[in-house]
Parts: sequence; structure tokens; C-alpha cells
Amino acid sequence: MNGRGLMPSEPAVETRDLTRVFGGFTAVDRVTMQISKGEVCGFLGPNGAGKTTVIRMLCGILEPTSGSGRVLGYDVARESEQIKRRLGYMSQKFSLYNDLTVQENLTFYAGIYGLPPRERGRRIAEMIDMAGLAGQEQAIAANLSSGGRQRLALGCAIISRPSIVFLDEPTSGVSPTGRQTFFNIIQNLASQGVTVIVATHFMDEAGRCGRIAFFSGGQLLALDSPGHLKATSLEGFLVELELPDSMARIAGIESQPYVRECSPHGVALHVILKEEADMIALRAFTGVEPKPVTPSLEDVFIALAKKSRMERQEHDG
Repeated sequence: MNGRGLMPSEPAVETRDLTRVFGGFTAVDRVTMQISKGEVCGFLGPNGAGKTTVIRMLCGILEPTSGSGRVLGYDVARESEQIKRRLGYMSQKFSLYNDLTVQENLTFYAGIYGLPPRERGRRIAEMIDMAGLAGQEQAIAANLSSGGRQRLALGCAIISRPSIVFLDEPTSGVSPTGRQTFFNIIQNLASQGVTVIVATHFMDEAGRCGRIAFFSGGQLLALDSPGHLKATSLEGFLVELELPDSMARIAGIESQPYVRECSPHGVALHVILKEEADMIALRAFTGVEPKPVTPSLEDVFIALAKKSRMERQEHDG
């Protein structure tokens, strides 16, 4: 690796109380985290949760209001140019020139990233192969499928062999099959030691990441593996109820002393009971047999967001 590089024990990303304020609005609120080299980390949360602002600070595009961050060993505020030279970035807008061909887009980005001329041909060929676009080199980018444009944009972002790649909502508007193919490529990149950070609001995508950073209201609620989050984030026993008038029943169910939480989950309701034995009381109250279920990432997020809101209310109150 050029320059200082990473010490074996040094994280690819490290932040401490990273904060960004716009006027009176706190977009990112004291985020502290570490992401390892070669990790695929999903930034999960709704629009406005702070994911993109964190990524922009880590890329050296936006200066933190307070706190600190290091990417590949470089300080995000003082050494942003060194970071920019070593990263790949792809947004949901795909950053392509739609009136250029596949080959022309890759050639342009190879030049932007300063690839030596003797390397360009080989890297362009590798990116075309990675993107599954062999035989379509002269196709106009605008005429590719959404999945094809997405994979071409990724090729443009990683043509310089970056050590870290930031993908900001890269699969919006792409079919489920296209999203799965894309994630296979991402995981292959990570197996080669590339750190990948992908912002998404798709729970199934986040579940394929090594770890997930849950964001809400500018705060980092949790950073852990999908399995560990599902196993430890819910305080209580989760059951599913199928009721014909489910939405109208939420308030009544939540008012029961043995219920911690009740939320819609598709056409059903997910109810967190204080303990498994409370299924008897819930069955008596609703007239429906509760079915124990394994928590989903959506259940985890709802529980974490509610806990965060309650803590803020206690702090502000």
C-alpha cells in the first residue's frame, strides 16, 4: 500500500464523538465506532438518520463540527486529501456519464484516479469482467439495465484498487436479483482485504453484512453482527399475532402490564412480552394463539430506536 498504510492492529475506520451540526440541527450526534480492515459494515437506518453525513465526513468531504475520526490511519479533518486518494465512493445516483459507453466511462475514471497508462487497459478489462459486461463494452451506459449501470458504477469507483469503499444507498431502484449479485461482488472485495461500508435501508442487505451500524436521529444505536443483535437487543420474549384488525388493536395490547412493546410487521403484529409465560395472558386478551418467532433486524431496529427515544426523553426531562 502507498504511504503510511495500516498497521495490522489499526482499524480501517475509527471515530470518537464524531458530530456534525448544520445551524441548529444536529445531523450526527457523538458517533464513536471502529470498523476493521476487510470488513463489510452496513450503515442501516431511515432517511435522515445521519448515515450519509457520517460517510461524507469519513470521506473527507465534510469537516466534523466536533469529535474526531481516522480513516486508514489518516485524520478526517487534517489529512482528507490522503484519504480521498485511497478510497472509492459510489452514491445512489451511480455517478456515471450516461451518454458515454461502458469502455469510455471506465477510461474516464481510470484517468481521474491517475492510473498509469500501462495499467489502465488491464484494470478496465478486470472491471468489465467483474461487472458482467463483457461484450457490452461499446454499449451506451444509459441503455444498460439498472443492475448493469450499478455494477459499472462500482467498477468506476474501485478501478484504482482503493483500500476502502463507501457505497451510499447503491442499490436503490435495482431489482432484488441485481442487489444480490451486487452484494456477492462486495463480499468478494472484502475477501481481498478491501473495507466496504454500505449505507442502506434494506434489512435483507444489512443482514448480509459482517456487522451493522444502526443509526437513528443522528445517533449510533448499535454496532454488531446481525446474529448477535438479534440474540441480545430485545429485552423480553417475541411473539407474532395474526389479527383481522391488527392496527386498531396495538394500543390495547401495549396497555397490558405484561407487554413491553407491540408493532406492525407486515399484516401481523410483533409483540415483546416480559417473559414466555405471558403468552397465556396475551392469548386470553386477544383470543388468538401467539406464535413465538425469531427476532428480525426490523424488530431489533424498532426496539433500539424506542429505547433511544426513551433515554433522550429521560435526559431532556
